[in-house]
Amino acid sequence: MKLYYSPGACSLSPHIVLREAGLPFQLELASTKTHKLKDGTDYYSINSKGYVPLLELDDGQRLSEGPAIVQYIADQVPAKQLAPANGSMQRYRLQEWLNFITSELHKGFSPLFNPAMPDEAKAIYRAKLQERFKWVDQQLQGRSYLMGEHFTVADAYLFTVANWAPHVAVDLSGLATFAAWRERVRARPSVQAALEAEGLVK
Repeated sequence: MKLYYSPGACSLSPHIVLREAGLPFQLELASTKTHKLKDGTDYYSINSKGYVPLLELDDGQRLSEGPAIVQYIADQVPAKQLAPANGSMQRYRLQEWLNFITSELHKGFSPLFNPAMPDEAKAIYRAKLQERFKWVDQQLQGRSYLMGEHFTVADAYLFTVANWAPHVAVDLSGLATFAAWRERVRARPSVQAALEAEGLVK
């Protein structure tokens, strides 16, 4: 398999999950600024959406959208318990988390990275994100991970998105349970390996 990624972008989530899964894969850098690969290939010719992540399977099929990709990876190694079994209520709970992270957190950060967005609007988005993260902090109380005691693909996605907060002045201080969860995830060997491979830690 080949994962098209950009350092620190939402592609970090499937990158972490691939390492958790222990599956063989290649990393292919796709710049979010130039939309070109290292060899100059136009990334739009590979993914017409132009953004990461994109997972290329060994048979040549390509899968886009992070929440779909991480569930696909998890289903290749069910024994790892990265996602509950398909059709179970717990699987729908996982999808509930993935949908929340996608729509309420991930997309909430997008305007903050847009230099054309007025400061007044950015303040509204920051306040909404802080409110959402406060809710996540409450949900994590009494749990090691989002789904309970097992690390899942939802944790990888939330960790990735939360990493953007300091870059766009979203204050997450005071969320003690969330901070403890974040350190727990960061300490996982798969997470450390992914961060190192993307040049995000020294």
